[in-house]
Amino acid sequence: MAQMKPGDKGVVLGLTAGKNIRRRLQDIGLICGTTVECLFKSPMGDPTAFLIRRAVVALRDEDSERVEVEILE
Repeated sequence: MAQMKPGDKGVVLGLTAGKNIRRRLQDIGLICGTTVECLFKSPMGDPTAFLIRRAVVALRDEDSERVEVEILE
């Protein structure tokens, strides 16, 4: 998800994180098949706000790099 730009939409393909971080990402709704949208990046670039299951969630680049997405056209 880290490569997404504001306005991009994508579908979660999988998580490449350790057990604890994987659980935290799953708890906020990042599971396979979930549609996500990049809303905006902070002025410094980190964190980034995403729309996940009708909720706005801010993720650090460190965490969003662990989420594999297919960007939709």
